[in-house]
Amino acid sequence: MDNINNIEVLGLIAATLTTYAFLPQVYKTWKTKDVSAFSLPTFSLFFIGILFWLVYGIYMESLSMILANSITLLSSFALLVLIFKYRKR
Repeated sequence: MDNINNIEVLGLIAATLTTYAFLPQVYKTWKTKDVSAFSLPTFSLFFIGILFWLVYGIYMESLSMILANSITLLSSFALLVLIFKYRKR
């Protein structure tokens, strides 16, 4: 990856804010085990979209996209596991 430029710094700030904003939801769901508000089809599409953004970020060699989408992919995967584990059948 080339030197970080101003646009990439802006991307890193955006990545930090959006990724950080998602983490409390993961924590709350883990603590309460309440997954009733999640739509499995919608959240699955979200997960696939994040995976594609990660691939795109890798292709574009964008540190901010790689970091943000890696963390979000892991945390959304954790939420998917919780949804499957705690959803009412």
